[in-house]
Amino acid sequence: MPGISVRTGARILIEVGDGSTLPTADHLAAYAGLAPATRSSGSSIRGEQPSRRGNKQLKRAFFLCAFAALGNPASRAYYDKKIAQGKHHTQALLCLARHRADVLFAMFRDGTFYESRPAAPVT
Repeated sequence: MPGISVRTGARILIEVGDGSTLPTADHLAAYAGLAPATRSSGSSIRGEQPSRRGNKQLKRAFFLCAFAALGNPASRAYYDKKIAQGKHHTQALLCLARHRADVLFAMFRDGTFYESRPAAPVT
């Protein structure tokens, strides 16, 4: 998978294993701290914000591989799409990290290798 080096891949494998203990991609994202969290207190709901929970080392590994993958055309197109939606750099990088976690979960689930696809045009 583009952007995942030997050290980052080893960190992900150490923290997640083969992914068999996580039933869905949402569970992987929540475990890594990539899922959004709603901040609420009483009747006050402040919306979705990045989670402060989760495995910090795994979250850092996903952020590093997302940042390194910006050179990949498909990842760059996804990042640019999020920027076009009005997200800031860090928010777009978080979305890309979550997207890559979903792809990695599908690879674990299906037992397949990464196959690159051409980048979709930004609309």
